[in-house]
Amino acid sequence: MHIGTVEFSTFRNYRSFSFTPTPTLNILTGLNAQGKTNLLEGLGLLVVGRSFRGARAAELPTWGCPAATIAGELHRAGSVRGLRRVVSQRDDGSAWTVSGDGCDWARAIPFGWQDLALFTGGPQVRRNFIDGFTGKMHPAHLAALGRYRQVLGRRNHLLQRGVDRGALRTLLQPWDEQLVELGLELGRRRRDAVRTLEREAARLYPELAGQGEVRLVYRSSLDDGISADAFRALLGARVGEELRRGQTLVGPHRDDLAIELDGSDLRVYGSRGQQRLMTLALRLAEVGPVAEAVGSTPVLLLDDALSELDPVVQARALQHVGRAGQVFLSTAEPSLPDVCAADWWEVKGGWVTEMSASVAGGAA
Repeated sequence: MHIGTVEFSTFRNYRSFSFTPTPTLNILTGLNAQGKTNLLEGLGLLVVGRSFRGARAAELPTWGCPAATIAGELHRAGSVRGLRRVVSQRDDGSAWTVSGDGCDWARAIPFGWQDLALFTGGPQVRRNFIDGFTGKMHPAHLAALGRYRQVLGRRNHLLQRGVDRGALRTLLQPWDEQLVELGLELGRRRRDAVRTLEREAARLYPELAGQGEVRLVYRSSLDDGISADAFRALLGARVGEELRRGQTLVGPHRDDLAIELDGSDLRVYGSRGQQRLMTLALRLAEVGPVAEAVGSTPVLLLDDALSELDPVVQARALQHVGRAGQVFLSTAEPSLPDVCAADWWEVKGGWVTEMSASVAGGAA
């Protein structure tokens, strides 16, 4: 899959422009604060209908404009699918929304500075990463996750009401049943996803770094293969503590992911460069499994992915992404290792201009 011609209208700092990227590697160069990240965000919005930066819909239109529109073509196996996303406010003047039909085989995999929170943030960040990857392969996972969170919220509400312990068990029972069913489903998919990521990252990280043994460990309050009865028993055994703390203490909402390099926890012992490269490797590790699951290669949106990496590692990363399908790579650097063919685009003040062969050759 690749994006063909795409048109932006009053999106972020892009008043109106269109361009036709190459189906392979596109390098977006330019100074900071010129719109490189905004361009990647818009491409992601076109493909999946939301901002990979976590921005609210109201933040996406150009300042003072009532709406934003991104329209484009998705190409796959000789067929073309038109997509159009409109960001606007509801007729009643309340919430802002993103409207437009999606495409069930379209996927985008982003990399941005926010991803470094895998190492600097709490367990929720790592759970979100696992769930995001799993959801790209199995959309039903995200639906189950939404239901699980609703059940968890209802159960926690009961724990916080100060209900008599005897009556509480009766009130909790229907929520416990749903929590067990959905929790086991989420846990199975997450473990499968982590095993898949570990296999891919164990191959990719040494390819990029030149060395290193990668291990991913899914840390859970539930044993792998735990039965529904055993899950219920754990809930029952901790209900007193849960009542005191007002929250559910057993389930996949408490799980975490350990990322190890050469036997050491990379969160604690890794350098910033190692953490950044591992984050990039984990994102690149998503490509093959997602492509296999949906039948088309996802688009890669790599925002400043090569900064803080030495030239040798940059060259290896470029060689890899040069074979990864359609890739958009932003950089503020004036030059990158010349190891693969790429189309270079200059981003300046909300305009995107294809660089001439002579200029691009000098930049590369």
